[in-house]
Amino acid sequence: MDGVRKTFDKWAQNGKAELMEKEHSNNVSKFFQTISFEESFTFLDVGCGNGWVVRKIAKEKNCKKSIGIDKSKKMITQAKKKQDNNKEEFFHTDVESWNYKGKFDIIFSMESLYYADSIEVAIRKIYKLLKPRGQFFCGIDFYSDNKATVRWANIMKIQMHLHSKKEWREFFQNAGFKVKTKHFKDLKNKKKWKREFGTLFITGTKHEK
Repeated sequence: MDGVRKTFDKWAQNGKAELMEKEHSNNVSKFFQTISFEESFTFLDVGCGNGWVVRKIAKEKNCKKSIGIDKSKKMITQAKKKQDNNKEEFFHTDVESWNYKGKFDIIFSMESLYYADSIEVAIRKIYKLLKPRGQFFCGIDFYSDNKATVRWANIMKIQMHLHSKKEWREFFQNAGFKVKTKHFKDLKNKKKWKREFGTLFITGTKHEK
């Protein structure tokens, strides 16, 4: 079993899954306020953890299906226990090897894509899983422009791919996405980097054909 799976299995059992939800919910909620959910849509969360985003989106009246996938079996077990809507579905898999026949209108990933064996392969697969004009929203705190989070890889001692904002844009562009970036800051947070840098959100829009 790889280090990423082991770490997140452990986090699923020791309360860190709920801590991640608390840590990320402010900026994720702010970001979702910028997205229109007025037309019916299907949603996928890549690296869903305990499923909190999947549950949040499933409550949108125009959501037809809200799916979460995660490498950690124990995170998926947690997510299934917390499931409270028949629109929700959870799968224990990584995005690169997931064999799913459907396509999504919206794909989301918060603080999980840099754990992939290959970011390029993961983003290309996400591109394929989107419908034409579909959008991929990716939130990242661990990127080289944000000096305060660079040390996380040494602390965690697991595979974490560190890249700059520019490099992340290039990953998206190389997969075929039209790209926009935005920072969401948490101005009341005790952590200086959350106030000054915040979360980098990258939006990739798939072409129309």
